[in-house]
Amino acid sequence: MLLSVTVVLGLLSCVCGENPAVQVVLTNKGLQYGKHEAAGWIQERLSKITFPDITGSVHIIFGNVDYTLTGITIVKCDLPEPSVKFLQNPPGFQTTISDLSIAITGGWRTHFGIIHDGGTFDMAIYNVDVTSVVQLGKEPDGHPSVSSLSCHSQVGDVDIEFHGGASVIFQPFVKHFKGRIRDEIQKRLCPGVEGNIESFEDHLHVMNVSVDVNEVLTLALPLTDVPIIGASSVNVGLKGEFYNIKTPAEPPFEAQPFTMPDEPSYMLSVGMSDFTLNSASYAYFSAKLLQLLITDSMIPPISPVHLNTTSLGKFIPKLAEMYPDMLMSVLVHAQEAPKFSIQPDAVNASIKAVAKASVILPNGTQIPVFTINVDSKFSSELWIDDGKLKGSVKMDNVTLTLASSEVGTFKTDSLESLARTGGKFVLVKVNQKLREGFLVLRTKYAQLVNSVLKKEKGFLSISSDVQVLLT
Repeated sequence: MLLSVTVVLGLLSCVCGENPAVQVVLTNKGLQYGKHEAAGWIQERLSKITFPDITGSVHIIFGNVDYTLTGITIVKCDLPEPSVKFLQNPPGFQTTISDLSIAITGGWRTHFGIIHDGGTFDMAIYNVDVTSVVQLGKEPDGHPSVSSLSCHSQVGDVDIEFHGGASVIFQPFVKHFKGRIRDEIQKRLCPGVEGNIESFEDHLHVMNVSVDVNEVLTLALPLTDVPIIGASSVNVGLKGEFYNIKTPAEPPFEAQPFTMPDEPSYMLSVGMSDFTLNSASYAYFSAKLLQLLITDSMIPPISPVHLNTTSLGKFIPKLAEMYPDMLMSVLVHAQEAPKFSIQPDAVNASIKAVAKASVILPNGTQIPVFTINVDSKFSSELWIDDGKLKGSVKMDNVTLTLASSEVGTFKTDSLESLARTGGKFVLVKVNQKLREGFLVLRTKYAQLVNSVLKKEKGFLSISSDVQVLLT
């Protein structure tokens, strides 16, 4: 029972008033699958559990007998599958185990006057019922919280066989022990469950609600509100915002609300709005990392155009006249954070950049010669195949506009054509990698199976079944 509660809580904590950019939905199908897997796991783990000694005193015909049951270990457990259901008010769930039977063994010691004795015992506990109600919540800092609202336990019957020592004397008085031992076991069940819930709450309180993605970005995933529980699912809203680790700042836009599709035939759904993508873009932009210095050494030798004044002089005549036969460099940086937009047919990206071209003099000095504004648009397709997230990107448009020039005015049409050709060349390599795909999710303990990806206006979602890999 204790482990069952923990496993169910673990499923829900995987995932203020602000709109969540990430939503995690656990359906009843997922809850029941988790319950089924937990039952098998608990069955295995119970054999490794030991219990504290049970001590007491019982009055028999001869007087009071003090006893201690020690080294109590489970040797067999008949564990029916737990019953788990969502509760809407207050938000949480109820877990029930009925007709649990356990066979245990251990040692016994008695003290009766000056007589001390001991041996072993076998005990069977029948028809154990435990019902626990757990409430889900949210701490002010966004940590998930759990608390026990109620717990009820009932032990049906206990049967004991004493072995060794003077057990032949005490065995006829087992009926005097049974009620006391049954009460001792029963009164320990709910405190054990509640203690386990408190331990899990302590874990949730200190767990990280942000994940460092790399040296630049961290992803904040605190709860935005108390989990919302319906009749057959629970929805956990997460902030889902990327920040620059060194200089975290809120972007000049907010997450917009979105409604997750109802997918009861899958165990789990995860939705992400385009706010999450745009927050990553803004974090990189604010860190001044969206820039690239292009030199001639980066251009393939087979390219008909190279980054020097002779090659570009064909399109900008005055460039070759003023700086004959010299290498060049181009510094490209974003004018603003690239914007992503998720639509039903594609994920679109709009990038506005500035390209500053310089001539490299023989002494290494770089002389700025012209600046071009670059406005480009891309679209991408995403899908899941064979358990992998795959995709493709295409360039929809690129427009070059001359912003300033130290080598006279010139038309940018030919440079636009070169930019399109170069962009397509780069995208060929990018698409090769995207078509190979990336595993959607696989950890040491679980993997997603039968996954599907859907795109709606403003967000995308992945619905999937889960395969637990308990070892």
